[in-house]
Amino acid sequence: MTAASGLFAVVGATGTGKSEFALDLVETLRERGRDAEVVGADAMQLYRGMDIATAKLPVDERRGIPHHLIDVLEPGEDAAVAWYQQAARDAISEIWNRGRDAILVGGSGLYVSSVLWDFRFPPRDESLRARLESELEELGPGVLFDRLRKLDPATAGRIDARNGRRVIRALEILELGERTHGAALPEAPVAWTSHRILALSVPREDLVLRLDARVERMWQEGLMDEVARLRDAGLEPGTTAARAIGYAQAFAQLDGTMTEAEAIAETQALTRRYARRQVSWFRRYADAEWIDPLVTRPSGIL
Repeated sequence: MTAASGLFAVVGATGTGKSEFALDLVETLRERGRDAEVVGADAMQLYRGMDIATAKLPVDERRGIPHHLIDVLEPGEDAAVAWYQQAARDAISEIWNRGRDAILVGGSGLYVSSVLWDFRFPPRDESLRARLESELEELGPGVLFDRLRKLDPATAGRIDARNGRRVIRALEILELGERTHGAALPEAPVAWTSHRILALSVPREDLVLRLDARVERMWQEGLMDEVARLRDAGLEPGTTAARAIGYAQAFAQLDGTMTEAEAIAETQALTRRYARRQVSWFRRYADAEWIDPLVTRPSGIL
């Protein structure tokens, strides 16, 4: 890692304080004569107007530090990881050209991995995708997931059965003749560039309390108003963004199919499950440095 072209990745489960840790890291680097900018690696923070349930750091709380790949898509658009990979690497290269370090920050494991390692993406076929999407709408994700499980049980074991988009992509790849979707790191990943991975970890019992409290704050801070605005702007519950944890439940409450208590409880349960999956994903990073952010700050590791 050269003085002018460093790449740090701050990763970990939701609720571990990645955003604040990254800001502290930038300020610590500045104290030591370097400068840095942040590149987001959160699949849902890409969307404009989706702020509360994504725990997006408000602009006025970013300490004047430039942030990239946040608020770059409309909620009705779908973000493909292949698109994100190129956009993130372009942003990082531009930061390096300014003589600064890049701080990749987020908990979307596939997005982070696509930047750090030489990830190659299988082909796409729009007509095949359209047919599978029609099947999804007609049959539901369960039927398609059962098909995937028979064809590629290893990939099915890594995908949430309710995530219709991921199931469709896996089936699309198989029908195009690829051996497998994978949905995981390559067996022997090759680094895109030198990097340092700082993986944040909070004791499970503490993290559960933090996550449950954060979900309750989402409703207190106006999630329902935010979702109503998104619907007025044309976002429908079936789109990728609207299926994000918290937003799907808020839509259900808005439609009257869930009470507020039910929406909060389901969001808490799904958030805890998602955090477990994130930890499992990042544990595969052999070169990650695991840090308890409640105990260790950036000044203690640089």
